Amino acid sequence: MKATDYTKVADSDLHEKIKEEKAALAKMKFNHTVAGSENPMQLRMKRKEVARMFTVLNQRKNNGK
Repeated sequence: MKATDYTKVADSDLHEKIKEEKAALAKMKFNHTVAGSENPMQLRMKRKEVARMFTVLNQRKNNGK
C-alpha cells in the first residue's frame, strides 16, 4: 500500500496493522537468519511498509488530527 492509502485508515486499525506487520517482520528476519530466504528484498519491503504506517501516525499526531 502507499502512504496515501493509510491516511484513510482509522488510528486504532493502523495501530493494529502495525502490530501485525512488526510481528510478521520479526518472523521473516528469524527465518531469513536460520534458513535464508528466496527473496531477501521482502524484508526491505516489509520494513518500509511499517515505516510508512508510522509516518502517517506521526503526521496525524503533529497535525492535531
